Amino acid sequence: MRAPHEDDIDALAHLANNANIATMVSRMPHPYTVADAADFVRRTKTGAIGKCVYAITKADNGAFLGCCGIEPHPDGRTAELGYWLGEPHWNKGYATEAAQALTDMAFRTRDIDQIDARCRVMNVASRRVIQKCGFQFQGSGMVDSLALGGMMSVEWYRLDRKTWMSLRSWGGLR
Repeated sequence: MRAPHEDDIDALAHLANNANIATMVSRMPHPYTVADAADFVRRTKTGAIGKCVYAITKADNGAFLGCCGIEPHPDGRTAELGYWLGEPHWNKGYATEAAQALTDMAFRTRDIDQIDARCRVMNVASRRVIQKCGFQFQGSGMVDSLALGGMMSVEWYRLDRKTWMSLRSWGGLR
């Protein structure tokens, strides 16, 4: 993982311009253009969309695969994890690896009590990523979706610091 940069713009626009992705995340428009990608990279550099946004990349060649980030809640004690991967990279473990790395970094470097994650109710793969990271189901709800132009059903999960520490010491996270 690394900060998104200008060299990612074409790959970002290509991968993100996919209804199968946009309809699963709340903040991604569809269609997703090169201008949207350039604006995203610019806003990540200025911190306008948070200070903890990363490009998910392949270790061997640095190829852009998707994005992940951690966003603090106004309460200062909670953060929210988010991620997406380009469809050609699904079911290869990249999302789980990125989510675990970001979760570990957040608990190690921030004074937070818990991290929340949400996924669309019908997104089985994302739910599995969240569960493999140790998050526990909290409930269901509705959130706005840019791509859908309305509300979508989501499940809400939470991982608290105490559980994270226990899972790390038991070797329960992979």
